[in-house]
Amino acid sequence: MQLYQLHSRQCLPISQDEAWSFLSNPENLKVITPEHMGFHILNGADKDMFPGQIIQYEVSPFAGITTKWVTEITHVKEGQYFVDEQRFGPYALWHHKHFIKPISGGVEMEDIIDYKLPFGVLGQLAHPLLVKKQLKKIFAYREMKLEEIYGNMKGTSNMLSIKSI
Repeated sequence: MQLYQLHSRQCLPISQDEAWSFLSNPENLKVITPEHMGFHILNGADKDMFPGQIIQYEVSPFAGITTKWVTEITHVKEGQYFVDEQRFGPYALWHHKHFIKPISGGVEMEDIIDYKLPFGVLGQLAHPLLVKKQLKKIFAYREMKLEEIYGNMKGTSNMLSIKSI
């Protein structure tokens, strides 16, 4: 069983409250997801975020492939972090932690995603060829969109890594 971890860090020149307001609103996922992925929320995003909230999406991770994705918000600490876990979807495991912390001149947003692909050895073979590349593109797009909306924070560097764990 091969597990992977994506770790992303981005600094933005905004307040912790502003970052929380944007990131904790599931409707904003569409804003920071590449259009070609056909991301649509089907239901569950009509209330403020709370533990136990189920959100259903439709997404096209690769051309010609559309899938439903169901996540549950399992942990929330207002203004600081939340965790979403896949209940149904394209991964065998998806556990996504979102952290927001104040830093000098803005906030640091950190994402840690532990995930496992389905299909055993075939999934492991697909990881470097398809999945890892796609996740890097998605997070690069997200970084670009957030900087487009909020600006770039001078003197900081963003980070993205994906590794086997």
